[in-house]
Amino acid sequence: MSPRVAQRENEPLLLVLVLLLLLQTLIASSLPCLPDQAAALLQLKRSFSATTAFRSWRAGTDCCRWEGVRCDGDGGGGGRVTSLDLGGRRLQSGGLDAAVFSLTSLRHLNLGGNDFNASQLPATGFEMLTELTHLNISPPSFAGQIPAGIGRLTNLVSLDLSSSIYIVNQGDDDVSIMSNLLPPWGFSRVNFEKLIANLGNLRELYLGLVYMSNGGEGWCNALANSTPKIQVLSLPLCQISGPICQSLFSLRSLSVVDLQGNDLSGAIPEFFADLSSLSVLQLSRNKFEGLFPQRIFQNRKLTAIDISYNYEVYGDLPNFPPNSSLIKLHVSGTKFSGYIPSSISNLTGLKELGLSANDFPTELPSSLGMLKSLNLFEVSGLGLVGSMPAWITNLTSLTDLQISHCSLSGSLPSSIGNLKNLKRLSLFKSNFTGNIPLQIFNLTQLHSLHLPLNNFVGTVELTSFWRLPYLSHLDLSNNKLSVVDGLVNDSAVSSPKVKFLSLASCNISKFPNALRHQDKIIFLDLSNNQMHGAIPPWAWETWKELFFLDLSNNKLTSLGHDTLLPLYTRYINLSYNMFEGPIPIPKESTDSQLDYSNNRFSSMPFDLIPYLAGTLSLKVSMNNVSGEVPSTFCTVKSLQILDLSYNILNGSIPSCLMENSSTLKILNLRGNELRGELPHNMKEDSAFEALDVSYNWIEGTLPKSLVTCKNLVVLNVGNNQIGGSFPCWMHLLPKLQVLVLKSNKFYGQLGPTLAKDDECELQYLRILDLASNNFSGVLPYEWFRKLKSMMSVSSNETLVMKDGDMYSTFNHITYLFTARFTYKGLDMMFPKILKTFVLIDVSNNRFYGSIPETIATLSMLNGLNMSHNALTGPIPNQLASLHQLESLDLSSNKLSGEIPQKLASLDFLSTLNLSDNMLEGRIPESPHFLTLPNSSFIRNAGLCGPPLSKECSNKSTSNVMPHLSEEKSADVILFLFVGLGFGVGFAIAIVVRKPCIGK
Repeated sequence: MSPRVAQRENEPLLLVLVLLLLLQTLIASSLPCLPDQAAALLQLKRSFSATTAFRSWRAGTDCCRWEGVRCDGDGGGGGRVTSLDLGGRRLQSGGLDAAVFSLTSLRHLNLGGNDFNASQLPATGFEMLTELTHLNISPPSFAGQIPAGIGRLTNLVSLDLSSSIYIVNQGDDDVSIMSNLLPPWGFSRVNFEKLIANLGNLRELYLGLVYMSNGGEGWCNALANSTPKIQVLSLPLCQISGPICQSLFSLRSLSVVDLQGNDLSGAIPEFFADLSSLSVLQLSRNKFEGLFPQRIFQNRKLTAIDISYNYEVYGDLPNFPPNSSLIKLHVSGTKFSGYIPSSISNLTGLKELGLSANDFPTELPSSLGMLKSLNLFEVSGLGLVGSMPAWITNLTSLTDLQISHCSLSGSLPSSIGNLKNLKRLSLFKSNFTGNIPLQIFNLTQLHSLHLPLNNFVGTVELTSFWRLPYLSHLDLSNNKLSVVDGLVNDSAVSSPKVKFLSLASCNISKFPNALRHQDKIIFLDLSNNQMHGAIPPWAWETWKELFFLDLSNNKLTSLGHDTLLPLYTRYINLSYNMFEGPIPIPKESTDSQLDYSNNRFSSMPFDLIPYLAGTLSLKVSMNNVSGEVPSTFCTVKSLQILDLSYNILNGSIPSCLMENSSTLKILNLRGNELRGELPHNMKEDSAFEALDVSYNWIEGTLPKSLVTCKNLVVLNVGNNQIGGSFPCWMHLLPKLQVLVLKSNKFYGQLGPTLAKDDECELQYLRILDLASNNFSGVLPYEWFRKLKSMMSVSSNETLVMKDGDMYSTFNHITYLFTARFTYKGLDMMFPKILKTFVLIDVSNNRFYGSIPETIATLSMLNGLNMSHNALTGPIPNQLASLHQLESLDLSSNKLSGEIPQKLASLDFLSTLNLSDNMLEGRIPESPHFLTLPNSSFIRNAGLCGPPLSKECSNKSTSNVMPHLSEEKSADVILFLFVGLGFGVGFAIAIVVRKPCIGK
């Protein structure tokens, strides 16, 4: 038989064998999943609330065919689950069931976009998933720590633990960055170096809003050492700091760098120009400074550059080549300057452009009108003048247009209606005038319309905006508009679902009935209007999801609901109205801030205080609340700010409120009728930063256990009945800056005894008010040298008191700590205290002896009051070196000698009182002293010369002191006083009135 014949006879047999082999392979690749895998999945299913997402997950069926499940049959391992994708299904569970760790063949695991009720991830288990290459838990609804086992997954290629981040009013200085508008959770205090130490195969890392516990350059060097293959680096809002380290340049595969919203500083490294794979560079909202390397623009692979809102970065735009790859370019909020090159029209693929900078020319080049692909265009700059350029309305691809912080003026052109694709129109902090054009209602794709802080006029019907079917954000605040309801339809069918609504200062006279059917509102600002009467009951029933409510500065008198408000809320501001009765409390709150100040509330609902669990801040100042301070406040473990000032509270301060609180930072009980003594047993973990019990009837002595309050910055016990000697032990408080003991019964000498000279160094004090006590003795010469913080002030100092940054809250509210001082001869309320304000007041005591010359070393002094004592001797010449001095009161003493000539050279000295002494000689002749009233010098028998009517007997010409500002009207002095802060940047508003509360 020939070989060819034999081959033909064997062909059917070979065909059968091939078919059998294919069939065997097909069977092997479609084996049903193993029983232990199905059991683990079903157990995981039971850990979630009932949901249709698991409809295909039925016992007895092949789990490899269940939705979201994939298996791998290669290598004889068929039936084992290798991929589990539950992402974005809105599942709800009390925690991640450990059954998932039985799926040890998993390579892909996606749990993101579900609700795990702020539970903690299991501490152990992840280390069993040794084959895992992709892990996604974004956005996380877990709290606490990242399990150490995740850091042991050496095969991980992609790790996503980030929170969803989006920005409201992108480009505004007061931007709100939000993560999950629902309760705040996520991972915090993460040791970044430890997390990534073993993840050498990582290509993608997403950790947005995961707070790092280690700052400095540690994060940066850890990346370079541990993740050499990293391509996508996304660490926005992670609280990382320091400069970008040079070693990051070793990560040559980097294609995406997103570090926005951190505290990074230093220069932006030029090596970004040499990373050949880099396509996205996102560095916005940091603290970078210096020249931006123009060579980075030449990196041809870059498609996105965003360095916006790094206020100290400067540079200029290059000439752009025709073949540029740029799709996004943002230099908003920088010091970029120079001309915008006409070659910007070469960026034909550009989709996003932000050109906000103050030093750009006054006109925008018309070549910008050739960027037909633009979807987003932001522009601002105080130098921009004129009207809105006509070419803007030719950019018909725009979906997002923002013009802000500029001097563009005139009316909004009707051609704005040509931008049919606009989803967001934001024109704020400019000078646009006239009526809002009706053509704006042609923009039927609008989701967001922001027109605040302009000069738009006319009457606007709120319901007219309901013609925009997709509208979710509307802001008309702070114009010259009058907003009325308009035609209100009883049906909610045709209305858009507005979520963010801001109508502050819109001349609204009654609560808008047009909001009756807006049941999706989560942010509502109706502040600074003229609304009166009651809040309609339907409001509380409609806005179940409302978590930001501002009704402040109206004339509302009634809540229209009982005291327990049916809200889950994060912020309520009802201040400056006329509400009466018990203060309201939301039914549920997390990280909430409640402001009920300046109303007529009369009582505290004791039984409802437990509902405040989760509240961060409660302000009830300036009301008529009577009774005792509820001790139940001690049960609110989250409370950081409690302000009950200026009420008619009586009784004693609950000891637990001061002794057992480890979270309370600010306690303000000023201006009540409290009696008894201050609690004396402060705990070591006290969090107090500010304590004000002034204007009460408190007795006893200062508790020495206050030394446990290591964070205490402000202590005000003025206007009470407290006694004892000067509290030298306060030198143990390392942050104390404001100490007010005035109008009490303190006695003895100021400062230390000779034996304890080193134990009374209050070197951080900026404000010391000891007026109206029984202090006596000689003012300690050397002790004033110890007040070192009165000698210099750092240029970057900010407010003495503000609450900490809370990223978890929707809107960050700063608490300004106030104080009342005698200043410039007046009793003044300081609505905020800056660290640049420095004051010493020892008036109305029994000090004697001479004025210590060492006071002249306190070069930052703004105010010095030593009046109504028994001081003797001359006025020290050295006081003329206090160049920041604005108020000097040495009246009612026994001072003698002549007034130092050099005092007349103090340029900022606007208030001087030397009356009722024994001074003599000619008053220094200077234009400055001539502006002072007679009362500054009266009742000094030996003084003569202007401004006194008594002439000097010696007619010889005395030295006339030159003055730096010889012609300053009262208006200019007032401007310096209010605006420039007496030459040191201190701005205040002044309320002059005599205290009517307390003593």
